[in-house]
Amino acid sequence: MQYLTSKEIREIWLSFFKKLNHKVVESAPLIPKDDKTLLWINAGVAPLKKYFDGSMVPPSKRMVNIQKCIRTNDIENVGYTARHHTFFEMLGNFSIGDYFKEEAIKYGYELMFSKDYFNFPKERVYITYYPSDIVAKNTWLSLGINEDHLIPSEDAFWEIGEGPSGPCTELHFDRGEAFDKRGVELLINDIENDRFIELWNIVFSEYNAKEGVSRENYKELPSKNIDTGAGLERFASVFQNTKTNFETDLFLPIINKIEEISQVKYEGQTSFKVIADHVKTLVMAIGDGVILSNEGRGYVLRRLLRRALKHGRNLQIEGAFLTKLIPEVNMIMGEYYPEIIKNTHFIEKIILSEEHKFLETLHTGEQLIKKLIAEKGLISSSDSFMLFDTYGFPIELQEEYASEANIEIDKKGFYELLELQRKRSRESRDIKDSMQSQEKAYLDFKKESVFRYDKLSLTSEVIGVFDSGIVVKETPFYANMGGQVSDKGFINGAFVKDVVKLPNGQHLHVVEGTFKVGDKVILEVSKTNREDIMKHHTATHLLHKALKEVLGSHVNQQGSLVKEDFLRFDFNHYEALTDEEILKIETIVKTHIKASIPVKIELMSYDEALKRNATALFGEKYGNEVRVVFISDYSIELCGGTHVSNTKDIETFLISGVSSIGSGIYRVEAFSGKNYLENFQERNKTNFEELALLENKYHELSNEAKGLGINVKELPKFELSGSYEDIINLRREVELIRLKNRDLEKQIVDEESKRLMSNVDELIKNKRGNVILTHNLDNKALRPLLLDIYERLSVDTVVLVNIKDEKITYLVRSNGKARIYIGKFNEITSGFGGGNLEFAQGGSNNLEKLEDLLKYAEKL
Repeated sequence: MQYLTSKEIREIWLSFFKKLNHKVVESAPLIPKDDKTLLWINAGVAPLKKYFDGSMVPPSKRMVNIQKCIRTNDIENVGYTARHHTFFEMLGNFSIGDYFKEEAIKYGYELMFSKDYFNFPKERVYITYYPSDIVAKNTWLSLGINEDHLIPSEDAFWEIGEGPSGPCTELHFDRGEAFDKRGVELLINDIENDRFIELWNIVFSEYNAKEGVSRENYKELPSKNIDTGAGLERFASVFQNTKTNFETDLFLPIINKIEEISQVKYEGQTSFKVIADHVKTLVMAIGDGVILSNEGRGYVLRRLLRRALKHGRNLQIEGAFLTKLIPEVNMIMGEYYPEIIKNTHFIEKIILSEEHKFLETLHTGEQLIKKLIAEKGLISSSDSFMLFDTYGFPIELQEEYASEANIEIDKKGFYELLELQRKRSRESRDIKDSMQSQEKAYLDFKKESVFRYDKLSLTSEVIGVFDSGIVVKETPFYANMGGQVSDKGFINGAFVKDVVKLPNGQHLHVVEGTFKVGDKVILEVSKTNREDIMKHHTATHLLHKALKEVLGSHVNQQGSLVKEDFLRFDFNHYEALTDEEILKIETIVKTHIKASIPVKIELMSYDEALKRNATALFGEKYGNEVRVVFISDYSIELCGGTHVSNTKDIETFLISGVSSIGSGIYRVEAFSGKNYLENFQERNKTNFEELALLENKYHELSNEAKGLGINVKELPKFELSGSYEDIINLRREVELIRLKNRDLEKQIVDEESKRLMSNVDELIKNKRGNVILTHNLDNKALRPLLLDIYERLSVDTVVLVNIKDEKITYLVRSNGKARIYIGKFNEITSGFGGGNLEFAQGGSNNLEKLEDLLKYAEKL
């Protein structure tokens, strides 16, 4: 067989399908966009699901890609097998409602066996097919594949929950007896082996899977699709004749560098493979904006980094070393994924910082494990899990220390605790990876409808009527898209609840009323509402640029929401923002608003936009012609939303908060426009209500304190300045008044206690037996008063009863019977309380029983 580099494999794949009129689709980022069912992009088809389920019309019915992917469901296997990886690249070709089974197989045959392409020897390729899929079998036979190389398999059917599904055909390469003496029975019986490598899976997506329906009763899809996936690493291993994927040119340069750092020769050791795989995943994921953290994607990366460092110790590598491998990753991957070259400094900073953190933790863990061995002589399952979960101390490293001390770890108990944690995590996440069923009516609706940016009202004709709304020939209503909410307004006087973009680009107006195709209708957009949205959208562009200026060029949009009353903007960053940084960002935006900069919008080709340094959202798909929003040369972004014509129209800008929403993603919330302060106060209603409650309490305490002759200062009125300073001051004011209230309460209690102590003789003079009756005293003053009276009277028992807010509080100081007396008081008043034999207290809401209580207490 010929030798092919990974670069040549890529080029052959793409050029073959380009020749067959497939559009080359660039790899999407590893972070799924608008798909909460996935933690990572984990297959070539994943970023194209929106085309398969009909929610969007594809740029071409024929597409080809090389998609970067991450799978982390079996991290423990990486390094121990020939082909497991966390990061990998999937070669794919796709047909959406165009060619189908026979053509897909013919294309596959030509690519795999033609001398002009991969030129695999047919005698070494075995192909599985679904038993009832006779078309697939006969097509392979007609092309010259021997029947004994065609294997029926019940597993050759692709489905992941409800939605598009169908049979598939898988191509396996026979590496020969050197890898396993057993033959094709390994495939027939689906036995795990290293001899037969699955290279390519071609899926015939022709059915709509439904829960509770058997496969033979699945309904056919309105359009039949092709979805294929081939592993680049596996192709490279075959063409470069390596024992595992790790000796290919996709990993070997990294392994060679590890040899240099460790001064250990590579002879297939697991640790080399683990480090090479994990550092590539770290670079690729951080390059796409993922930050290491304790949850979600960030937690996965943190786990990979720690596992790589642990395996570095296995190779006697001391200290941080992973950043030394980044140049090798860049050399292998940078040509195809330039974002990692662009973000190299950022990637190095994140990895180095995390290495140092873990190495410090590792030292703490080492000390703790030595202490456990010395003090307990064992490491229990709970100790082991604590070391792993709290200190990130790998179980393998724990075992090394245990072995040196000739003790064992309860691994079974450890893994039971680990599985319990994973089960909880799975239950809380509850991800279901499935494609939506296709909406045939929307897919088939292809009448042209035009959105008019330049109109707020017009008369148009209804061209489509659906259960959920109508489509008109021309509309002034903006639809929900790009983070901007839809316009509000009326159609023939009926309120438009929502506007949704259909798969073929038309705007569906969700509106009540009876309409039919051909009706003439009057559409009116709310001018005030549109203008408020425009202000917040242009402010969002200024905010995006300001974030990059202050925090760094690595910052990218991770989501946004633009409404009439506020904006929300999500971005990636590796640490929480300081108040100083937030104020600086806010000031930059305000400065550009005051500068009265014209906002211009131009249509141009995508390539021309990039030449003019326009910011495109990473992973977003754009057509040949794009709309570019220019705020002078300060902010240039591709955007389909509505904007003001000059930054002065935004009027002002106020950031009300920046919060972490997980995995290194932060969220800004801000306000602009005439009503920005009212909107700000409404969104922060809870904080202002807390301030009002504290202020009211202060006023109440002040009045009480003044009545006791305590000098109290009035609170200054809290004024809003229209800046993030308001949030800082609000936090400060809440805490300040809380402290003032505590201080006032203490002053009041102290003054009351002081007055009581000076009036003890009068209380004693008016006692009933040994019972002291008081009114409206603070509870905190009661015990000191009782103890003082007890000392003065020199008797066995003193009872203090206080009436306040229609409640009775009773306290007893006694030489050995306090708890007994309180129990009796509780019986008399249906109250509650307790204590010890010398001091006890209780209380009751039953004021009617006061006299009964006093009569009993007088007899003590």
